Parts: sequence; C-alpha cells; structure tokens
Amino acid sequence: MDNTQRFDPAANILEIDDADGGTTVDFNPQVGVEDIHSDHYANLAEELDEAILDDIATELLRGIEDDQRSRMEWMTQRAKELDILGLKIEAPRSDLGSSAAPMEGMSNIRHPLLLEAVIRFQANARGELLPSGGPLKIDNEGGKGTIETDDQAERLERDCNVFLTSTCTEYVPDTDRMLFGVGCGGAGFKKGYHDPIKRRPTLESVDAENLIISNNATDLTNAARITHVIKMSKSVLIRMQIAGAYRDVDLATPTESTNQVERKLSRIQGVDKTSGDPSDIDYTIYECYADYDIPGYEHKLKGKTTGLPIPYKVVIDKSSRKILEIRRNWKEGDEQCIKRKTFVMYTFIPYKGLYPLGLMHILGNTSNALTAAWRIALDNGMFGNFPGFIYAKSGTGQDTNSFRVAPGSGVAVNVGNEGTLSGKIMPLPYKSLDVAFLQLIENVSATGQRLGGTGESNVGEGVQNAPVGTTLALIEQAQRVMSAVHKRLHAAQAEEFQILKELLQEDPESLWRHRKGPNTRPWDEETLRAALENYDLIPVADPNTPSHMHRLARAEAFAEKVAMNPDMFNLRKAYMYYFHAIGMDGIEEFFAPPQPPQEPQMDPKAVLAAHAAQLKVQSDAQSNQVKLLDIQTRAAEGEANRQSKERIEQLKIAERLAVHPSSQQIISGNPT
Repeated sequence: MDNTQRFDPAANILEIDDADGGTTVDFNPQVGVEDIHSDHYANLAEELDEAILDDIATELLRGIEDDQRSRMEWMTQRAKELDILGLKIEAPRSDLGSSAAPMEGMSNIRHPLLLEAVIRFQANARGELLPSGGPLKIDNEGGKGTIETDDQAERLERDCNVFLTSTCTEYVPDTDRMLFGVGCGGAGFKKGYHDPIKRRPTLESVDAENLIISNNATDLTNAARITHVIKMSKSVLIRMQIAGAYRDVDLATPTESTNQVERKLSRIQGVDKTSGDPSDIDYTIYECYADYDIPGYEHKLKGKTTGLPIPYKVVIDKSSRKILEIRRNWKEGDEQCIKRKTFVMYTFIPYKGLYPLGLMHILGNTSNALTAAWRIALDNGMFGNFPGFIYAKSGTGQDTNSFRVAPGSGVAVNVGNEGTLSGKIMPLPYKSLDVAFLQLIENVSATGQRLGGTGESNVGEGVQNAPVGTTLALIEQAQRVMSAVHKRLHAAQAEEFQILKELLQEDPESLWRHRKGPNTRPWDEETLRAALENYDLIPVADPNTPSHMHRLARAEAFAEKVAMNPDMFNLRKAYMYYFHAIGMDGIEEFFAPPQPPQEPQMDPKAVLAAHAAQLKVQSDAQSNQVKLLDIQTRAAEGEANRQSKERIEQLKIAERLAVHPSSQQIISGNPT
C-alpha cells in the first residue's frame, strides 16, 4: 500500500493518508531526522536477522580492537603530555611516596614553556575563528549580485550565524576547547550530524583519544574504519530509542571503561569518575563508520552483485555487543556510493601518517630540559640555605654506597672503630650556580619560545617613525609559522561549514525550528535550499591574517595610503574598512549624514578665463566711462569758452557805446 506521510517535527506529529481516503495521526512517532526524507536513511538493523547482526558486530569489534592496539604507544604519549603541561599542583617531596622526586625536599616544579605556547595559540585561534559577530560569511564565487540576491545572501549569513551562536549554544565553547587540543597534541576533530534528540544539525568536537581510526589510514578520507567512542548515559540512550535513532532492544548492564588519558585527566583534576552504583555507569557506544558488504544489501552494478564493500554507519553497544543502528552512509541518489564526510580534522603541523605534530612534539623535550634546569637552580638554593652533611658512626662496615642527603639533614656513614671522617662530620661540597648555567637556561628558553611562536618581537624597537610596511614585514616574518597553522585551521573550518550546508539542505526547517520571536520563519524550504545551492558558507576569518596584531598593522598601512591619496578612495568606505579591521563595529552611527549632491565644480582654467574676461569687461567699462567724462569735460570747457568769448564781445560793445553814444542809435535801428 502506497501511503502518503507528512511529518511535523515541531509538533512531533506524523500523518499517514490511507488508500481509502482516511488519515491516521500518530502523536508520538518514532521518526528520526534521516527518516523524514526517504527510506534510504532507514535503520537497516530493524530489518536484518539477529544472526547477521551478531556476525557484523563480531567482525567490527575485532577490527576496532586491532585499531586500539595499533595506537597504544600514541595513547601513552598523549597521557605523558598532560604531565609536561604542568597542570597538576605538586609540592616539594615530603616523604618517600608522595612524588617522583628522588629524595625528600626536592622541587617538583615544571617549566611553563609548553603551557604558555598552547594557551597563546588557543587565544589567537579563538579570536580569529570565533569572532563575536559570528564565525561564517557568504561567498557566491565572485558572481555579480543584484539587490534581491544581495539581500538574500545577507539574510542567509545573518541567520546562519544566529544558528551557530544562539541555537547551537555549544558550538563556540566546544570549538574553543578543541583548539587547546589542536595546539597541544596537534590534532582536533569535529563531527557534523543530525541530532535526533535536539532535532537540528550539530557540529561537535571529538577528543582525539575517543576517535579510533584504522592504523592504515593516512587521512580521514581514505580510512577504512573510523570509530567514535561515545560515553552515553542511560537516559540519553533511551531517548535515542524513543526518537527512532536506535532500535529498541534490551542491553546488558554497562561496565566501567576508561582509557589511560581519561585516568590521567581524572588525577590532574582531582576527581574520581568511577561509580559504585551500576545505574550511574555510562554505556560505551561504538559509532563505527566502515565499508561493509551486508547480506541482502549488496552493491550491484547492472543487476549483478559486485562484492564491493560500501559505506555504512554501524552503532554497537560495547557491553552487550548488540547493534543498535545501521544506516547507509552515502547521499541518496549517488550511484557510486561515495561515503559522506562526517569528520573534519584540524591540523597544527602535518607529518607522516595520520596524526600531525603539535606543540607537545615540538617543545616537549625543550620543556623537560628547562624543567630540569629550574629544579637544579631551586634545589641548589635550597641546599645553599639548608646544607646537608654526612657524619661518622661506629660500625662493622658500610652496607651501601648510595647516599641521598635531603636539605638540612645528615646521613650516617660507618667508619669502624678506628676510622675517622674529618672531625666526624663533613658538609657536602655544594657548588653554586655560575653565570654560564644561567645563560644556558635563557638561551634554551629563548629557542623554545621562538620555536613555539611565543617569543616577543621587538618590532620598531628604538624607531618611533618606522614605516608601516617595514613593521608589517617584520611581524609577518615573526608570525610565519603561526600563519601557516592558521591557514590550515581556516581550511578545516571551511570543510566544517560545508558539512553544515549539506545538513541544512537536508533539513532546512532546522534553521528556524528552535528560534523564538515574531519572525521565527524567515524562509520557506525551497528558497532556503536555493540560497544554499547558490552560496557557499565560508569562515569569516582571513586566512592571511594569523593575529590581531597583524591585522592592526595591515589596517595602519591601508590608512597611510588613504591619507596620502585621499582623492583615489571613497573615504567613508575606507574608514568603515579601517574601523572594522581594528575591531570597532557599529561605528556607522558616528558618521555625519550624507550631504546633498553639490553642483559640479568648473574647470580651474575655465574659472580663470571667465574671471579674466570679467576683469576685461570691467576695465573696458571704466575706460569708456573715462572717455565719456573727457568728452563731457571738453564740451563743458568749449561752452564755457564760448560764453566767455560772448561776454568779452558784449563788454567790448558796451565800451564802444560808452565812447560813441550815437553808435547806440545806429545799432538799435533809430538813426537821428
């Protein structure tokens, strides 16, 4: 019967449409996240015969035991590194059995060279890989965006960062803890999977000692078998069965199981993890990712069985040796059955074989040498202030030639009835520390700090105005080793986000399923799948910038170039980049609001020409005014001369009339 199923993970309700038109509603379905999509991810252990399951469990457990034996020496070395770190507080030896010191009163101090290097690496890596704004960003492979696509990319980036920081609250502290192990032991592992209890994708760290890898593997991709050892409480195991992840079978009472690294950690932390109550003992679950040829599910090509082992995830309870889960470990529709990527390894320095080198390998012997030198120096001071001595006593003979004299104490020596010992008591010939020994300690310490990347770089020492480019080059030279490590971490985090992308594509609703607020469903499934298909999730960290100091130097170099050529840059965006680079976000509110667009400025030459033309016009006007004034002046002068001449003529006539009165009558027209 072909029934249609609809599963609501938020309400945990399964609806099944029957062939007759009815609907069956299951309010407590045993449906895991993988089962939502298709039967491809079904738990095959529910369908296989118990005899076949027993054979599979026996064969896989035998292989897991072989893998564990192959790395026993590596596990011993992992336990020793905890001693070299010097995390356990040890007082000077006070009795014969309290410490490893050869005699009472000797110092047990350990040099913190390795611990300092690991803590500094962890702090720097955390600052780069886990910024407060979120660890990832969006990359569309350089494609040209539009307003719609840019908005979609911005939403996807914001929501994925909210998912990792607010929904997956364990991601940041868990990654931070992993980075300590990467720096110390050289390797850290991350695992990405659908959590059937939390009902969302989970990216969690896995301790290296709890990840058993086939001894013939050179990396995780070609490992024939990877086993994650999980300590699971009874409550969690039952929840996994209720969620449908594990099949519901009766399991034997678990037995206490710890490895040497866990025992060493318990002693350092001062806790006892053993329990007298059997109900408090955790189950030891082997989650094995291996290639296997399961009867009834053989690989076929063109209808014929090939005998090719194909990838499965098999979960086994160690105590009862029963299989709880078997699922296909390749993507649905993949005809080549390529195994899915579940684990990512963070590498400090790669080396031959699977496991890389860490600061423990690089600085372990140097740290031991400095520890011995410190103890010699301290014990020398102790013996100098509280000298030991030997004294003579009568006896038949000396029964030992091994003496261990503690500070401030003496040891008796049998000298016989006739023997002497320089006045019966003799102080031991202690030698004080010389300058050469102290200089040796400083040289060894400086070499270790330089090798571990913790040496102080005197960049710009004595030069207050050193060029930024020179300073940046010196910093880069000093940080070259850590820069290479940071690039490897960046690549590993990119792989981790690729796993997250695939998990979100399979279960898009998990991105907003656990969010609270008015906008709890900002996407629909098809839109989110399309966005995840179009964009890549990549780390926000810059692979070329291993430290904040390096970033500051680069930002200062950029600011210097902007100040030298301000016309070549958009100053607002340049300042935004600068403040973001030095870690000052939210600076936009302090910028002045954008000014309205101004009229385009004229060409300076045109401005000068217009000004010259205006001056010429003004000069011509002034010249014409002067000419007009001159004409007016001349006209006025001519009129004045004319009038002056007329007055003179009138005066002359008046004078003539006065002399000859008869002339007036002639002139007036009345002759006598």
